[in-house]
Amino acid sequence: MFSFAAPWVFVLLPLPALVYWLAPPHREKSSSIRIPFFRHVAKAAGVEPRSGSVIPRRAAFQTGTVVVIWCLLIVAMARPEKLGEPVVVEKSAQDVVLALDISGSMDQRDFTSSNGAPTQRLAAVKDVLRQFIAERQGDRMALIIFGTRAFVQAPFTEDLNSLNGFLDQTQVGMAGPNTALGDAIGLGIRTFESSAVDQRLMIVLSDGADTSSRMTPVNAAAIAAEKGVVIYTVGVGDPNASGEDRVDLDALKDIADRTGGAYFFANDQDALTETYARIDELNPRIVETQSYRPRESLAHYPLGLVVLLMLMTLAVQHVAQKRRGAA
Repeated sequence: MFSFAAPWVFVLLPLPALVYWLAPPHREKSSSIRIPFFRHVAKAAGVEPRSGSVIPRRAAFQTGTVVVIWCLLIVAMARPEKLGEPVVVEKSAQDVVLALDISGSMDQRDFTSSNGAPTQRLAAVKDVLRQFIAERQGDRMALIIFGTRAFVQAPFTEDLNSLNGFLDQTQVGMAGPNTALGDAIGLGIRTFESSAVDQRLMIVLSDGADTSSRMTPVNAAAIAAEKGVVIYTVGVGDPNASGEDRVDLDALKDIADRTGGAYFFANDQDALTETYARIDELNPRIVETQSYRPRESLAHYPLGLVVLLMLMTLAVQHVAQKRRGAA
């Protein structure tokens, strides 16, 4: 498709004609002979006396060339463009932070896989998270891991394949044996500071009670609510265990309630899959669609023709002068 970026320039097309009609023509002085009794001589010769100047006249070829050059310059100033096919770009309008507990208790093999075999907690969580991440194509996601300390394993990215790669590298105990749930939420809030979207979702999975945070989970949840971060919590531990191995379901429920999120509990891989499917259902992908058409400028073509015509006109004038000199 062909178009002009500045079509209003075409209103300048008749400008030279207006100048020609409204402005006085340029006059050049011509040589003459002064004789006595000039008027009588002119009358006897039947010649009408005129002003001692003449208006230069262009040849038809020169006039035509000037008109064509002006038209080409106007076309170039109108910026002709070739429009490509429309390109649609989808941009995520929702950022998601995954906060994953990798404390020592995640090494326990008390999860049941889909085929009934006992599975390590972290391995089961990874399998479910991979599927969840794959279904969120288009979202920006970040991965936080926490044990005794919380770390950003992967910052916000739209390359979810690389995010799965970072998830695969995660191992039990690499962040310490304890559980810093409050610090993980606080780190997630700081991670959202680089986010420019309003829809902010954090999914926190933990199998133990907070034992090593510098910020309590309740305070962290209150700050998250102020920052507009919605937190969904998932408990995967044993609520009847003792010490650090007991999952604090009350704390997970309180965190979700304070931020307008939801709480889930999963005690096997199937339940965990249903949990993330429910979270995906409650928070569908939100995208902003933008479209544009690639533009290729064609202004160099009329400008090239202008240069060619000017060179051709100069060449014709040079040849004509040489012929007159030879004559």
